[in-house]
Amino acid sequence: MTPAVLEAPVVLKTALLLTASNVFMTFAWYAHLKNLNDRPWWVAALASWGIALFEYLLQVPANRIGHQELSLAQLKIMQEAITLTVFVPFVVFYMHQPLKLDYLWAGLCILGAVYFIFRSP
Repeated sequence: MTPAVLEAPVVLKTALLLTASNVFMTFAWYAHLKNLNDRPWWVAALASWGIALFEYLLQVPANRIGHQELSLAQLKIMQEAITLTVFVPFVVFYMHQPLKLDYLWAGLCILGAVYFIFRSP
């Protein structure tokens, strides 16, 4: 990380690391459906595990940093909001599936969860 990122607030560092982690997670969980669909499941599993290693190399420090100021519930809801933020562009641009209005409704529900989990100290 650059010095500016190292000096960033805990919540920002956590969000940035969780976002990067979620990019790897999304590819580990779903990219094999496009790229390895014709291969045995265990090949896809091994490839996914390889990608997931990088997810965990970012997710574990993100949660350790975030836990300095955030509760476990706040970390979880933050991660879920980030997951949807990463997932929608992945579905549209990588998997070439149509953008659906249901993504907006799901996002609004998660924003509600973010509000409720962060509204009190």
